Amino acid sequence: MRCMTCGCSGGGGFTADTGGQGWKGCSPWFSLAAGFVLPLMAPRGDLREGGLSTAVGYPLDTVKVRIQTEGHYNGIWHCIQETYRTERVLGFYKGVSASVFTVSLISSVSFGTYRNFLCNICKLRYGTADAKPSGLDVSLAGGAAGAVRVVLMTPSEVAKVRMQTQRNPHPSVTSSQPLSKPKYRGSLHCLKVIAKEEGFGGLYKGCSALLCRDCSSSAIYFLTYSSLCDWLTPAGKNKPGFLVVLLSGGSAGVLAWGLATPLDVLKSRMQVDESGQHKYKGLIHCARESIRQEGLKVLFKGLGLNCIRAFPVNMVVFVTYEAVLRFTDHFANKK
Repeated sequence: MRCMTCGCSGGGGFTADTGGQGWKGCSPWFSLAAGFVLPLMAPRGDLREGGLSTAVGYPLDTVKVRIQTEGHYNGIWHCIQETYRTERVLGFYKGVSASVFTVSLISSVSFGTYRNFLCNICKLRYGTADAKPSGLDVSLAGGAAGAVRVVLMTPSEVAKVRMQTQRNPHPSVTSSQPLSKPKYRGSLHCLKVIAKEEGFGGLYKGCSALLCRDCSSSAIYFLTYSSLCDWLTPAGKNKPGFLVVLLSGGSAGVLAWGLATPLDVLKSRMQVDESGQHKYKGLIHCARESIRQEGLKVLFKGLGLNCIRAFPVNMVVFVTYEAVLRFTDHFANKK
């Protein structure tokens, strides 16, 4: 299996012979640099807002969050219509700055953590970093990457969800009621208000659900991509083809987000719970109350949107990432 983050044969991807170079030929800075460059070049779902995802992915995320946290929408199209009718196009981009400003940092740390954890796991289990990692190794490294990402992304995720669910009618919309002043004027102001009213803990509201979501989904994400590339790459080829990367990346995104949707719903509901409401006491209580009031189907709100967005977004993510890694590999070999 090939290294998911640097392209060498020692990591979690494809069977290949790179002249025994293995992990010795990969620098941890490659994974960090590639992770930093990736979101600037490719779209990314949820938090990885590049050019295309800002235009297309973020509005879908806003619709998803509103469907998950509010019960008066009849479906995706109804939510889109109502949002546009009352808030126009800007209503779909509330809180986008919270994602844009953290994209490169979170992405680079996530992929860098995965690479280094996988390297250390191989050293501990097999005595050498050049050893071929098992599926369990890849999953553990992916889960670790998800856990580290949660520490960095939770405050921005809380601000994003609060901004997305805040009602702020567009001035052009006629209403018999006077326009009320929005509580949050922007993502940074939102973080400031939350810290003031709810304390430091308010910035990490929903962290338990986010931790469970990202640890499990990251493990599935990396393992699925790695396994599919390994399976679909013909014997004798040391790197996957373009179509293999497209299919593996898209499938990994769909599977990971499909299985993560229930926790994603609970995460959104916990984070939108402002001070003074205290509707949910924790992850288990949120799950129990949501199911009691709306049935098991509530855990799958936004499933369709997650999967629709995940396939094309993650296809481009991994194609771009492979291109960046191969470029760095080529550059390193020239030296």
